[in-house]
Amino acid sequence: MSAEIIGLSILILAVALLIGKLLRYYVPIFYRFFIPSSIIAGFILLILGPEILGVFFNDGFLEKGLFNQNIMDVFRAIPSLLITIVFAGLFLGKKTPKGKDVFRVSGPQLAYAQTAAWGQYVVGILAAILILVPVFDAQVMVGALIEIGFEGGHGTAAGLEETFNSIGFSEGTDLALGLATVGIVGGLIIGVFIINWGVKNKRTAYLQSKKEVDDVMKTGVIPEDKRKKNIALTVSSESIEPLALHLGLYALAIIVGIGLLESLQWIERITWGGEEGIQLFAHVPLFPLAMLGGVIVQFVVNKLDRYNIFDRKMIERIQGLALDFLIVSALASLSLTVIGQHIEVFLILAALGIGWNLFVFFVLAPRMIPKYWFERGIGDYGQSMGMTAVGLILIRIVDSKNKTPSLEAFGYMQLFFEPFIGGGLITAMSVPLIYNFGPWPLLIVASVLCVGWLLAGLLYFGKLSPSTQDRFKDNK
Repeated sequence: MSAEIIGLSILILAVALLIGKLLRYYVPIFYRFFIPSSIIAGFILLILGPEILGVFFNDGFLEKGLFNQNIMDVFRAIPSLLITIVFAGLFLGKKTPKGKDVFRVSGPQLAYAQTAAWGQYVVGILAAILILVPVFDAQVMVGALIEIGFEGGHGTAAGLEETFNSIGFSEGTDLALGLATVGIVGGLIIGVFIINWGVKNKRTAYLQSKKEVDDVMKTGVIPEDKRKKNIALTVSSESIEPLALHLGLYALAIIVGIGLLESLQWIERITWGGEEGIQLFAHVPLFPLAMLGGVIVQFVVNKLDRYNIFDRKMIERIQGLALDFLIVSALASLSLTVIGQHIEVFLILAALGIGWNLFVFFVLAPRMIPKYWFERGIGDYGQSMGMTAVGLILIRIVDSKNKTPSLEAFGYMQLFFEPFIGGGLITAMSVPLIYNFGPWPLLIVASVLCVGWLLAGLLYFGKLSPSTQDRFKDNK
């Protein structure tokens, strides 16, 4: 693959994002439901590619759409690279919070989120055992796709492509990406309807009218007089460009992650994973280990960096850039043919995932979260449907002035959530576990953990005094 082709492919993705942003601004249906520009851009490239445009001109000049095979190969390769960047930065630039604050405020949401995530495994694996495998001759690994696609999102689904291919489950990538698309679009659209319902039925603590949602949320454009300098330039450009400095921190986290993965794979090869042994880490992708690499690097930085030269907002901008390009390229390379070949399986998984998430929000959230259940639950609902960004969007709609502890609790919850679920180690290992041991061990473990977190939420966190769910003392 030549550098010119790679560069051209990146330029195409960038132009598509620009067009997506323009459509997001001018087309009412897009901004009314807060559809991200990256989703719009991804669908534009999908339409112009071999899966749609190429089908209409299957024997002519446009039989591959507007993009040749080399460009499509780049589109398919980019997501698995960018997801490593996204996960490596999850904890970079963050100070370790006090344990009592994390537990006091984020405990109920953690129980809610864990119940929702492990329940997706239970629902998916049961559906695979009882319906999808015997009726539609699907592979039993499809049982893990609800959690991978909904909780993990496009990045996780694309990042697991090599894992899927290595165990003979290549259709898993497209099915997971399709579910991720249903999750993020459905999460936003259904989420907006839920918020309107909450306002009408007085479930929201502060949002009293949908008219209170400001123009910034709708259009995505910040007025000039309200723009702030969000990124702190912590070092002078004469010494090193601040962006280059932060990219170096990213690189260090990823390299540590590579070392961790290589070490685990080496241990596996010389122990239980030898000739004809059971191999798990051989199928685990890099991104969850890069996340742990980020935790290790940040721990060292917190000990040694006296000047706080690493800015969290700069890290988030790099993450956001990687995630936008990841979503566009993942959707652009989505195989509608594969989804069409497994359409019954796809629709059943999508319906079960949406149904379970709605059940958890409407039935369990009010009983597990003692105060501000709607504002806090809607964030976890968004994450369980699509990804963290969807949860943040919905939180900002219902609590735009940050009057509740929803945002803090949602953020700190990730410390105990994302290392394992929603793209973490368990998510990455779920398909290899089913492949090696069958569906029952993971189903049993997921059921126990789902019930355990459910009981913790109902019998402990849900019984806490509402006053314990106020904001952190240093934020009052």
